[in-house]
Amino acid sequence: MTINELPPEDVYQELNSSQNGLNDKEVAKRLEIYGPNQIEEVKKKPIILKFLANLYQLLALLLWAASILAFLSGTPQLGFAIIAVIIINAVFSFWQEYKAEKALEALKRILPFQAKVIRDGLEKEILSGQLVPGDVLVLEEGDNISADARLVESNQMKVDNSTLTGESRPVRKVAHAKESEGNNLIGTPNIVFAGTSAVAGSGKAVVFATGQDTEFNHIASLTQEISQEASPLQKELSRVTRIIAFIAVLLGIILFAVNHWVVKLPLQVAFIFAIGLTVANVPEGLLPTVTLALAASVQKMARKNALIKRLSSVETLGSTNIICTDKTGTLTKNEMTVSKVWLPFEIIDITGVGYSPEGEFLHKGSPIDHREIRELKLLMRSATFCNDSKLVEPDTAGGKWKILGDPTEAALLVAARKSGFIWEEQLARKPRILELPFDSQRKSMSSIHQDTGKQVAYVKGAPKKIINLSRNISVDGKVRSFSSEEKKRVIAKHDELAASGLRILAMAYRDLPEDYDNYSAQAVERDLTFLGMVAMQDPPRPEVKPAVEDCHKAGIRIIMITGDYGLTAHAIAEEVGIVGKDPCRIIKGKDLNQMDDEELKEVLLSGENVLFARAVPEHKLRIASILESMDEIVAMTGDGVNDAPALRKADIGVAMGITGTDVAKEAADMILTDDNFATIVEAIKEGRTIYENIRKFITYIFSHETAEIVPFVMMVLFRIPLPITVMQILAIDLGTDTVPALALGVGPAESDVMDRPPRPRKERLLNFGVIFQGYIFLGIIEATLVMSGFFWVLMSSGWIWGQQLAFTDPVYMKATSMVFAGIVMAQMGNLLGCQTNRTSVLEVGIFKNKWIPRGILFSVIVLITIIYLPPLQGLFGTAALGLTEWLYLLTFVPIMFLADELRKYRVRKNLK
Repeated sequence: MTINELPPEDVYQELNSSQNGLNDKEVAKRLEIYGPNQIEEVKKKPIILKFLANLYQLLALLLWAASILAFLSGTPQLGFAIIAVIIINAVFSFWQEYKAEKALEALKRILPFQAKVIRDGLEKEILSGQLVPGDVLVLEEGDNISADARLVESNQMKVDNSTLTGESRPVRKVAHAKESEGNNLIGTPNIVFAGTSAVAGSGKAVVFATGQDTEFNHIASLTQEISQEASPLQKELSRVTRIIAFIAVLLGIILFAVNHWVVKLPLQVAFIFAIGLTVANVPEGLLPTVTLALAASVQKMARKNALIKRLSSVETLGSTNIICTDKTGTLTKNEMTVSKVWLPFEIIDITGVGYSPEGEFLHKGSPIDHREIRELKLLMRSATFCNDSKLVEPDTAGGKWKILGDPTEAALLVAARKSGFIWEEQLARKPRILELPFDSQRKSMSSIHQDTGKQVAYVKGAPKKIINLSRNISVDGKVRSFSSEEKKRVIAKHDELAASGLRILAMAYRDLPEDYDNYSAQAVERDLTFLGMVAMQDPPRPEVKPAVEDCHKAGIRIIMITGDYGLTAHAIAEEVGIVGKDPCRIIKGKDLNQMDDEELKEVLLSGENVLFARAVPEHKLRIASILESMDEIVAMTGDGVNDAPALRKADIGVAMGITGTDVAKEAADMILTDDNFATIVEAIKEGRTIYENIRKFITYIFSHETAEIVPFVMMVLFRIPLPITVMQILAIDLGTDTVPALALGVGPAESDVMDRPPRPRKERLLNFGVIFQGYIFLGIIEATLVMSGFFWVLMSSGWIWGQQLAFTDPVYMKATSMVFAGIVMAQMGNLLGCQTNRTSVLEVGIFKNKWIPRGILFSVIVLITIIYLPPLQGLFGTAALGLTEWLYLLTFVPIMFLADELRKYRVRKNLK
């Protein structure tokens, strides 16, 4: 028999305690056995090691080797320049990859520092870390709970379990023996847990688990044990890095071998050329540009109520193909609203949503004089007297109405205020004598009040239960017998309303003698007079439906996982368009527990409409794990402490910013500051856009890589002077190309970005299309243009084919300046053309992206500075160009732009 199944008097014996608590000697002994009541932390990798790891990743090792060779070959300025590149890349990579692990600290902040206990028969306050199993906790309204404990006394106690479950509704707690549902103790009404808080009533509880044995620590351990996997973008960038490193090393070795053993160049010169080709193949600006583009997207998404904690998560959002979403507060407003009142035998509609008491009472579309309807007054009296919530008026002009307590009960107060029923005045005239709290077995609550010459019991609860307890019904101001036929009609109306997703409560009352004193529920709640029913719902957010439509168009599947009832969940899912009119399979939590992983996988693979109801956060973790095993990319929403493992496990954990706990927020990759499903869809759109933009600037970067590599190949094949220096290559990679590449990275979405299915997980960032467009098509055109400029300058100066020139020769410096400037100018044409993948830039607008002209201006300033400032001329080996050379270079811009426009025209034609 488990602790929750024991009667209160046996709990003390089971835990070797007593009503007087433990003595100091026993406490010391148990502290030795169980340890302090605190969360155990998993040791993490130090921050400094995380940073240093970026100094020996593959590209960094390649550049370290190049810098060492540069020093050995007698070019220290090149060696220092390459080291600077390594440091810059390390800083940016660390910024991108580093994610502060604060989930454990958030857990610790929730646990209280003090606890009230009974020891040696005396009530005392101790540090919560000193609690041990067997301690008797004293709990009062407002107290935080420091350990897992079994209640032995409860006086109308309610506990806020939201830190564990994410459900904001306070849970009634009892002291008597209760059976648990399955292995899950969280839903057991006589157990309280560490990290939760008492919001009403009082009680005593005997501690049975502390520290690492608590449910709280179990969640903390799960959260920490789930490793943070690399995002798809990080994996792809790692793959791109390996490919680039292989190509760079291979070409460098080949060039060195050919230069030294075939061309017979001195060893030092062959080294310099090999280093130059290696550096030319390494896109030094790639990682910083990716990071800056991601950071810009993060800022853009923050303005749209999505806070991204991990930069690479922006791109992961773009490949998301399944969203597992909560219902309450995410798809809905989390503002329970009474929308209909059933009075014998008519429906009254109530307008207005949320907690602001503004709205009308309509009967068949026309306003009613609700003040004259006796049953409505009585119903509102029962609804507000049987109520422990509060409605809080705005404290400032333009502020929002707020509630304290159960949202369902608060919705009744709002409806009463709309009807003009002032319950505070009524309560003053009819004070409460006693409350019979809601009980899940009775499914009802009663509040007994003193009236003139009598007592009145006002009752609310589950309609079918209240109907069965009613003998009479109040119709048109008269009380008469409630016949069986009428009861069937009312139950049929209830079923009709429930099928539309409304939550329904029934109201009744009973007059009692003035001297009545038998206040048991069985004695009070019988022979009732039935008043009517109220139907309420948490209305869907208006922006969710179009967002769901966008998901369907984009090939994104939505799976609802909620703790609510199946019919209610299905009604909301149908209303916002998640399931449509097609059949939907509703899997309840208890049914999910009975399914093995293969059965669940079959359901998820079937593609049928499915939603999970009466689910607990552990189910989210299981579903996320199975979807991951199916190679799906999953975004999972959550707000409770118990959601943290699932948020950590999913590819994208999405925490609620308003209702979410600190632990959920720390475990998540993204936080919604408005708790709105539509914000997730906006974030996915941004994620798809950034992935396409990364491809655009990779294409842009790779095109000049070819133009930097070809000069080295031509030098070997045709024994010409090297057309570009290594320092000029670095000036392009880390100078003129940075802002233009970033401009492409922050460009707007193309119009059809959400009209295509999600990118397959196995689709490569660096695929044949990117390689062909960048390295081959645009790269060869650009290389041809710049080499034409190189030969034009040499030949117009009297150079003879095969003649070698010194690095300091003015003709050679002017020719290399032509190549350097030619690459920059050609890249401007690329910048204009690479703004779109398929659509013509002329159709979109050449300067629609405001960063494009800024990128061009930046490139021009850097180019002019390096070519004309004497100190930089010496460093980069450049010489001033004349007007004729500049006119020649200007033609590169339209040539590159029109070439890419022609390619896109062919793509569009092939798609038709």
